Amino acid sequence: MLRSLRTAALGMAAQQLNVDTIANNLANVNTTGYKRSSVEFQDLLYENIESGDASRRDGMQKPGGIQVGLGNKPVSTYKSFSQGSIAETGNSLDLAINGKGFFQIQQPDGSFAYTRDGALRINAQGNLVTSTGLKLFPEITLPEGVSSINISQDGVVAVIINGQVEPEEVGQLELATFMNPAGLKALGGNLLAQTEASGESAYGLPGEEGFGQVVQGYLEKSNVDVVQEMINLIVSQRAYEINSKVVKTADELLSMTNNIKR
Repeated sequence: MLRSLRTAALGMAAQQLNVDTIANNLANVNTTGYKRSSVEFQDLLYENIESGDASRRDGMQKPGGIQVGLGNKPVSTYKSFSQGSIAETGNSLDLAINGKGFFQIQQPDGSFAYTRDGALRINAQGNLVTSTGLKLFPEITLPEGVSSINISQDGVVAVIINGQVEPEEVGQLELATFMNPAGLKALGGNLLAQTEASGESAYGLPGEEGFGQVVQGYLEKSNVDVVQEMINLIVSQRAYEINSKVVKTADELLSMTNNIKR
């Protein structure tokens, strides 16, 4: 009975983590560029009570043995980098990546982070920055007196200055890709960091082979499917309830065993 108690407790802990992950997905359903996460599980070791190839007096061999599993454990939270829906905003500083790639962001300590959130802004120095003030890399600085900004699908940033007719190129956007984007580490603030699991970043221009195009005036929405997440939540809740029922049943059986002498 103690085995079933431990196994059910592990199952409840696993489903709690699953619910936590689903809750985070639902909380970020409106977060720009957010990628949904899912928990991956694997079963634990098995206790071999009787081997299938155990010798028998009659010389017959059993086709199978007796094994009892010891529960499960979460092994990873996997991020799905499927394309989210692209919604029009009409803001010339909003950029969506249609395809693979990440914008490169330079953090205050000089290190780099990566994001699919293309909601850019202009700071007091004229630099293109994220909504939290982090600079886009390579750095792009707009001159004073800009009346309009145009960003082509291949990432060329051009502006028209008051009093001029011809556009002036002021920078070129670059994108980064990874062999295993699911291995990136989430930092919060719509930022991701490179890890050994993700592999080294590869850089290129938007529209090149293996890199998505930049779409001005649009933002990529979260790829969370609310209906599917609600279904997953119900399944996880039922699994938690069933595991708690196993705990109760095992406790009742133990109580019956303790009362045998009475």
